[in-house]
Amino acid sequence: MRPRVARLLGLSRTVADLARTEAFYRDGLDFRRLGPVERIPSAVLDALGLPEASGGRLRMGLGDQSIEFLAFDAPGQRYPTGALANDPWFQHAAIVVADMNRAVARLDAFAPVPISRGGPQRLPPSSGGVTAWKFRDPDGHPLELLAFPEGAGARRWAEAPGLFRGIDHSAITVADAESAIAFFRDALGLHLDGLSRNSGHEQAALDGLDEPVVDVIALRPDAEAVPHVELLHYRAPVPTAARRPFTARDRFTSRLRFGLRDLPALRDRLACDWPHVPLHAARDGSVIGLAGPDAHGILLIAEG
Repeated sequence: MRPRVARLLGLSRTVADLARTEAFYRDGLDFRRLGPVERIPSAVLDALGLPEASGGRLRMGLGDQSIEFLAFDAPGQRYPTGALANDPWFQHAAIVVADMNRAVARLDAFAPVPISRGGPQRLPPSSGGVTAWKFRDPDGHPLELLAFPEGAGARRWAEAPGLFRGIDHSAITVADAESAIAFFRDALGLHLDGLSRNSGHEQAALDGLDEPVVDVIALRPDAEAVPHVELLHYRAPVPTAARRPFTARDRFTSRLRFGLRDLPALRDRLACDWPHVPLHAARDGSVIGLAGPDAHGILLIAEG
C-alpha cells in the first residue's frame, strides 16, 4: 500500500499577539488552552523553512480538534487589506455551533470583522441546507460558523456538548480544482468524499462576493471524516489577487497539520513522484513542511 496521511491533526496559524489571540478564541469561541505558551520547537521551524527564526507557540482546542498559533519574534506581513473569499491565500476553519443566533450574539462583544453580508445565511438543500456565517479573527484569518439542520452533519456534532462544538473542516481556495484534487488524493492519500457546486444569492451573501459560482470538494483522511479538508474552486468571480511572496512569518499564512505513521516513506514518494514540490524536513525527522496547491502550507507529522 502507498503511504498516506492518517488524519488531520488540526491547523497552524501565524498571528501577531498570542495573548490577544487566546482571549478571542477562549472568550469568543470557547477554545481552551492545551498547554503553556512555549518557544516554537526547532523541528517546526526547520519544517517551515525558517531554521534561524524564533517565536512563541500557543496550542488551543475545541472538542477533539485543535489549532496551534505561532507568533514570530520578527513578524512578517499583515493579512492583506481588502482580502476576499476567492483570494488564493484564503483558508478558513469551520466551527460547528448548536445555536447560530446565540453564537453570533456571543461574538458580537468582540467585534469580529464580517466576511458575510447580512448575517448568517441558510443555504438551500442543494448546497447542504446548513446555516453559515463567515468572519475574521483579530489577525484577519477567516473563520466560519456552521449550524447543521437536524439529522445532517456528522453524528458527533449532534452528541457534542456546548454552544461551540468543534472544527468540522478547513477550506482552502484553489485556482485549479483538478490539480488540487490530484495532489491531496494521489500525493497525500486523501479520499474524495463529496462534490457540489454552490451559487445563488445565499452563497453570495455568505462569501461576500457578487454572483459566485464555487465548486466545494470534500476530501477526508483514512481515520475519519472530521475534521476534513474542503477545496473551494471559484468559477466566478475569477480571483484577481496575485499570490505574493511569503514565508510562514506572514500573518496571512495557515497550515494543515496531518499525522501519519510512515513519514519517511511518504517523504520518499513525494520526492520521487512530485519533485516540483519543495520539502523542508526537520533535522530529527519528525516533521516535514511543504507547499500544496496555490502554496497553501502543509505540515506532515510523524505519529507513533
